[in-house]
Amino acid sequence: HVQLVESGGGSVQAGGSLRLSCTASGLTFDDSDMGWFRQAPGKEREGVARIATGSGNTYYADSVKGRFTISQDNAKNTVYLQMNSLKPEDTAMYYCAADRCDTWPYPGYWGQGTQVTVS
Repeated sequence: HVQLVESGGGSVQAGGSLRLSCTASGLTFDDSDMGWFRQAPGKEREGVARIATGSGNTYYADSVKGRFTISQDNAKNTVYLQMNSLKPEDTAMYYCAADRCDTWPYPGYWGQGTQVTVS
């Protein structure tokens, strides 16, 4: 049974920073890609960042390149999303996702979401 548990959302002023965490259980960490999606009210879900936990390769949406950094801690089965220089348009519910690399951009496992609000 795969579980993804997110934490770290909150409210911050524009220009501020937040770090999201996602801890995975029930999957083989090194064989899975993990990443973050976000969805704002009235908008489609958007892929934000992704990391291949085996190789460490990372991928980012153009809208967050240079501001967000995805990283991993294999010992903790956890990925992080460091978000700097936040903008109001980053406001959304952020979801952690995981699955084998060949399933992306439609991974099968999802967390419950954590709200990020930038004012």
